[in-house]
Amino acid sequence: MQITVLLITIAVLPGCSKFLDRPQENEAQATRIDYANLSLMYQPVSGVYSTATRGTFAKWISVTIRSVRSDEIEPGNDDAGQMAIHNYQNNVTVKSYWGINDMWISLYGVVLSANSALAELTQFGNNIPAGDAANQQLLAQYQAEVRFWRALGHYWAARYFGDVPVLGEESNDPNALSNATKTSNEDVKQHVIEEMDFCIANLQNVRPNAATPVGAVTRYTALMLKAKAAMDLAGNDNASPYWDVVLDCTNTIMTEGGFSLFPDYYQLFKKPGKMSNESILEFQYSDFGQASGDIVTSGGANELWGNFFLFQGPENTYGMPISGSGWMVPTQKAVDFLEGRNDTLRLRTTILHCGVNGEPGTTAFTPDGDPVSGNVARKKYFNGKAYLPSSQMTTGRVDYYGANNNVRVFRYAEVLLMNAEAKVRKGQNGDAPFNEVRLRAKLNAINGVTLQNVLDERRAELICEWWGERFNDLLRTGRAAAELPGFVAGQSEYMPIPQEQEDRNSNLRN
Repeated sequence: MQITVLLITIAVLPGCSKFLDRPQENEAQATRIDYANLSLMYQPVSGVYSTATRGTFAKWISVTIRSVRSDEIEPGNDDAGQMAIHNYQNNVTVKSYWGINDMWISLYGVVLSANSALAELTQFGNNIPAGDAANQQLLAQYQAEVRFWRALGHYWAARYFGDVPVLGEESNDPNALSNATKTSNEDVKQHVIEEMDFCIANLQNVRPNAATPVGAVTRYTALMLKAKAAMDLAGNDNASPYWDVVLDCTNTIMTEGGFSLFPDYYQLFKKPGKMSNESILEFQYSDFGQASGDIVTSGGANELWGNFFLFQGPENTYGMPISGSGWMVPTQKAVDFLEGRNDTLRLRTTILHCGVNGEPGTTAFTPDGDPVSGNVARKKYFNGKAYLPSSQMTTGRVDYYGANNNVRVFRYAEVLLMNAEAKVRKGQNGDAPFNEVRLRAKLNAINGVTLQNVLDERRAELICEWWGERFNDLLRTGRAAAELPGFVAGQSEYMPIPQEQEDRNSNLRN
């Protein structure tokens, strides 16, 4: 039986392998590690995967903060910090909000965990005999996997907070952030591009679903992150040389990677679409197909209530299994956009209803037939991309944790649209990649696509997903102030660095 990346890291749960005796991330390693035993070399890599995917990058509060910065998701509660973030009020409420501090800690927790793992890999490397090419190659691959996760942490930190510290291997110290200085947003993303060059040269040259172990980051995952960083740097400048980087990276993924779109857009986000040929990066979770016992979720072992799926589930008076916190609600603007395009499949997939217009005492049914009630808060919608039908849940599991489903992060559909945008901006024809995405969505092809066509298609294809693409697209194209009520150019682009972090390190103050 194949074991996926995350399942290898399940050691944090009771009754699993001795590797789960590993110290907490960012703590000094005990001397008991036998670095001469090269069969253990993957262990620090596995730990970074676990840190990144469980309770950090997909943690509910980080997902919420990223999502409510756009005009596609609004807070489903009266939390003052979330409302201030949604309304672009970079005031003391936001700066002192525990959520952005938690998000900062999560992002840099992955960075520090990666640096610790790289230090361990160096010690393993010191024990590889001269002439052992196989283990030298494996060491370089493992280093590249860890450096990918570290770069992703830096990339997202720069996207959300602007100018932020870059912590390299020399910062293998749990207190590194206490003395770090800020690097400009542009230089952080250039650093990410340079890191990806190392990763591209050393990672497995396969799709993630063909990697060992299944779901590991590969050369194509690194190519996509490089393209995304370059696209951010290119901004709205058609003459920017970074569009050549975007085009080169996406062309390579398209011609060499063997990727294809999953044919069913609705099922793409559910169990049938897990680790498909469209997947470039997924966070993987499981209940091992068992009615009870160990479970791996995005909330972490001690935070099941804050799980990615549960947190976005509707407040359903029918109770389990389709029920959750209802704190992330698709906006009417998102609904109107899809309806105005007659984008029926994406609308059906993304926008699910809580009763009839949210009215108490009424019932709506999902496309899979699960009943969802209206509620006193009159929340009309919940996010169908975070919906797992009860028919796809493991028999015996009644808690709505989305177990056995994964969180989609990078998808081939976005690569195609990035490629189309780069071509259009460079005066080339982007019809082919653009229409490949449209046809999967059951929409008619368009000839002679324009930049606006591509941007609208990105918005529709990625709508209500969790990584900030809509907000970032408005920033890089200079349209944020026109589209986002309350947004002030020059003030609202990034969240403030948390007050608690500035209090610990005066170098982080503006």
